[in-house]
Amino acid sequence: MGAAMRRIQAGNALSAFGLGFTVPYLYVYVAQVRDLGAGTAGAVLAVFAMAALVVLPFTGRVIDRRGPLPVVVGGAVLAAVGAVGMGVAASVPAAVLSAVLLGAGTAVMQPALATMIVWCSEPSNRTRAFATQFFLQNLGLGIGGLIGGQIVDVGRPGSFTLLFGIEAAMFLVLAAVAGTVRLPRTSATASLPKEMAARGGGGMRALLGHRAMVQLCVLGFVLFFACYGQFESGLAAYGTEAAGIDPSTLGVALAANTAVIVVAQFVVLRLVERRRRSRVVASVGLIWALAWIIAGYAGLGHGSQTMATAAFISTYALFGLGESMLSPTVAPLVADLAPDEMVGQYNAAFALVKQLALAVGPAVGGPMGAALHGPYIVTFVLFSLGVSVLALRLGRRLTPVQDQPSLAYTSRVVAVHKPEAVTASY
Repeated sequence: MGAAMRRIQAGNALSAFGLGFTVPYLYVYVAQVRDLGAGTAGAVLAVFAMAALVVLPFTGRVIDRRGPLPVVVGGAVLAAVGAVGMGVAASVPAAVLSAVLLGAGTAVMQPALATMIVWCSEPSNRTRAFATQFFLQNLGLGIGGLIGGQIVDVGRPGSFTLLFGIEAAMFLVLAAVAGTVRLPRTSATASLPKEMAARGGGGMRALLGHRAMVQLCVLGFVLFFACYGQFESGLAAYGTEAAGIDPSTLGVALAANTAVIVVAQFVVLRLVERRRRSRVVASVGLIWALAWIIAGYAGLGHGSQTMATAAFISTYALFGLGESMLSPTVAPLVADLAPDEMVGQYNAAFALVKQLALAVGPAVGGPMGAALHGPYIVTFVLFSLGVSVLALRLGRRLTPVQDQPSLAYTSRVVAVHKPEAVTASY
């Protein structure tokens, strides 16, 4: 990695470290520590997600016109203000406003950081750059969560204020580190060409006309809905209600998920970076289908409680294996599909799809996981198999190099110059 990429990855890891301090405890903090009630806590989490949905449609255009650096710095400062506000919020309006700032700030940083990685990488090393980003994010979240768990004390509101203060400091560190990055491109070269601006500037019309990108967004929605959208809602409710899992085991399961990602990421990378992306994602669908079947055994089987617990933890571990296969596959594909002048808009559109899935996933999966145990498992086994089908269909719309970038670097033929025959004239 060059100096710019190292700084981007370091700042990204530190911001994830700060998020890890607070994300697992936000609901408890609002509902119990500040004594604002479960309804307010749910509203705060909903507002956090809704703020992202509001700002993301505009973020991509700003990134492409002004460059990703101002967006990262502005988003980090906004998130820092939100974190500080949340740490001292003692009323419903203060908690909701802080959630708006925090949600909007963290949302706009995602596509901006992804665009910075694209600008600072070549197609030959982009897969590894995004895999490294995902690895460092999970490592930061995991370490932050572990340290935060040692600091947090429900009986001491000041301990939560400290956590949110650390989170705010990490966002400001990200802003400072990002501000020192010298990007190889400028906002002028990133802006839309005049003729495209005259036609409406590319935007959603151009993106929706790109069939491969539309199919990738549909695939992305199903991916995030069937996995990330269930972690802390439907799957957690299913585990405690159907499988009788102790709530503390949920933390162990999430730790197992993170551990698999951290341990397996670069091993998996070696296996997938020379294979077709569509087939890698299709394999993820099969792995997740197996994970849901194992979860079905945990809650619907008739084994011992120990076996049910082991099966439930294995479900989260298998999800982690699939995630480690997706990180070097999906995000680089978004970048490879995007025209140079629309990288920010493509990244923002995919981030919006992810956020929609994360909003819809708990709303659908939560009630099903708590009450409709059999249908819940069957539904998400089918969704996982749907990932495989959608991935293979997407592969038909990709060029050979988009589907398997290694072809561009392993199929080079060196031309050999042969001198022309000399004919002697007498």
